[in-house]
Amino acid sequence: MATEIERKFLVRGDFFPEVYDSKRIVQGYICSSPERSVRVRIRGNEGYLTIKGASNVDGTTRYEFEKKITEEEACQLLALCEPGTISKVRHLVKAGDHIFEVDVFDGENQGLVVAEIELKEASEVFIHPDWLGEEVTGDVRYYNSMLSRHPYRTWENKK
Repeated sequence: MATEIERKFLVRGDFFPEVYDSKRIVQGYICSSPERSVRVRIRGNEGYLTIKGASNVDGTTRYEFEKKITEEEACQLLALCEPGTISKVRHLVKAGDHIFEVDVFDGENQGLVVAEIELKEASEVFIHPDWLGEEVTGDVRYYNSMLSRHPYRTWENKK
């Protein structure tokens, strides 16, 4: 069983000079319940099917299974997804021994920029670049599955 350990932060500064790779991502959810999500994603020209379990209490850890599929299969599965597609550009930024995935959302989530870092353990120490803002790990509003149903542009109280 694969376990994902990650922390999530808002981005409050210019990270672009540190970007070493970027790819467009389009994704939808076949299932987006709090107990589990089934996601279909096209990243660049590659497809992925991902199943995630419920998060632990602090939101850092959950089961994750990911399988690479063809772009054609992903397009077919996107047609089966719940309403509310996520569209974003993912930028990769190295900070010490870690890589931040910085997602710049567009469409209904335009204006939201979030950085995620995957860790080997929840208490792992990592560099906090100057552009890293408030931590939102565990805040379900920032889960992509939630953003597909309740887009950032509709929020009244944005951080």
